[in-house]
Amino acid sequence: MAYEKKIPIDLDCPLRLTMSLIESKWKSCILDELRSGKEMRPSEIHRLLPEATPRVLDMQMKEMVADGLISKTVYAELPPHAEYRITDLGKSLLPIIDLMLKWGEEHFEIFEKKYGRN
Repeated sequence: MAYEKKIPIDLDCPLRLTMSLIESKWKSCILDELRSGKEMRPSEIHRLLPEATPRVLDMQMKEMVADGLISKTVYAELPPHAEYRITDLGKSLLPIIDLMLKWGEEHFEIFEKKYGRN
């Protein structure tokens, strides 16, 4: 059974529309990892984001394919495997992600205070 949002998306709010595509914890990270345009297997993405469970990453990648942010190619060979690649639509979100990365670097002290240093 697929997750269904309880609050409808406000089609009159461009901010909410954009956030609906990248609002989950890992979608921006997935796009960032795929930014080179190189195809990656799910296991490669899982290794790059070890804090996320494979199940959550797989669900979010499935949503991203449905939204057109990434594409999935399934190779029918033994053993079968799949690879993901960022689409042009996904690439169009990279400037937003770059600004988020820059902001996080510029305000690192906020996170250091909140979470401490590991």
